[in-house]
Amino acid sequence: MSVVKEFGRALLKPLGAPAGAIETYIEVPFEQGEKKCFPDGLIRIRRGKLTWTALVEVKTGRNVLETGQLETYLDVARSQGFDALITISNEIPPMLGEHPTRVDKRKIRKVALHHWSWTLVLSTAVLQKEHRGVSDPEQAWILGELIRYLEHPRSGAMELEDMGAHWVSVRNAVASGTLRPGDPGAAEVVARFDGLLRFVTLRLGRQLGTDVIQVRSRKEAADPSLRAQAVLASLVADGRMTGAIRIPDTVAPIHVTADLRASQVTCQVEVEAPKSSRATTRVSWLIRQLKHAPEGTRIEAFVANARGPGTAELLGKAREDPSTLIADPKKEIKKFQVTMIVPLGTKKARGRGSFIDSVVDVVDDFYSDVVQHIKGWTPRPPQLREFEPETVQPPEIASVALSSQDGAETAEANPAENDAGR
Repeated sequence: MSVVKEFGRALLKPLGAPAGAIETYIEVPFEQGEKKCFPDGLIRIRRGKLTWTALVEVKTGRNVLETGQLETYLDVARSQGFDALITISNEIPPMLGEHPTRVDKRKIRKVALHHWSWTLVLSTAVLQKEHRGVSDPEQAWILGELIRYLEHPRSGAMELEDMGAHWVSVRNAVASGTLRPGDPGAAEVVARFDGLLRFVTLRLGRQLGTDVIQVRSRKEAADPSLRAQAVLASLVADGRMTGAIRIPDTVAPIHVTADLRASQVTCQVEVEAPKSSRATTRVSWLIRQLKHAPEGTRIEAFVANARGPGTAELLGKAREDPSTLIADPKKEIKKFQVTMIVPLGTKKARGRGSFIDSVVDVVDDFYSDVVQHIKGWTPRPPQLREFEPETVQPPEIASVALSSQDGAETAEANPAENDAGR
């Protein structure tokens, strides 16, 4: 972080740290009461008269952050006048800005508490080196060595490994219809699911070279507990957990639903239909863009001013006959829903048949086969009218005979002709 300036700035800017030279130290000793403590690191940034300082605590492998240790370091930071405590571990919080470990809220009134997962650190490094760029070649090489180290299976920087200790009991309770909101582990599974979506966004962002984010309403962003309560209520009532991710410049967010009762995981995207042309043309417009999608992809067409489900058909049949998606040719198709459905893994840990891998795989496939190929409809620009040039007919030879339209001026102008006429 202190050597590769762009990388250090990319990590620290979201925390409110100022731009400036980054100083880093390891295992700085502090006295807290009668004890000595050694946080894993310290980061300091100086800019003019402004100084920003943060302590750092790091965990690797399956080691988790401990409340007591973090509260001690928060006390040290407060007594030293430091600004923040940053934690790094393999724990992935449900959403960006949340911390995976609960601490006494009174201790974070004057000292901010931030968390980086190792997945976030790795994703930021890859984005910076491969997509955003590093100005100095030597710094780029150093960042590449960090990436190579973090990607090694023995580095201790692991990806999301399992769904937690309560996954099996909660899964079985959902299947039998006996899950209750207060059951042990239900809230943990919901938090793990949101953490899984966060992991999916970081992984996709690393592959695509862009910032992929979870979709949250303003109320949920302000109060994350609302999101947790809504997902928990859905899991208890319907056996479903749902979330959405947004990839920049795509037609719409991808909605991900894990249905534990039906043992299915679905990815869905809504596509606005063209606002002109006939119904068959609108359906064909979408089908042409799904040439890479598997035949089992489901398409549902919704007409304007109608409630309830639309007309649904599998892509394979719709390719053969687009009219299968048209219930009434006279009604205007307003939008389409494109859905991919795959079997849901049930195992809690990573590997074949796991819940995590089934969600990760369907999101990858849905984006690569469907979403990245769909372009939203745009109206044709208004066209200028083309005017044909007027053809000018040559004038006919003027007649010298008198006409009823001739006035006195004409008669006076031709006295010889008047005499000849007399």
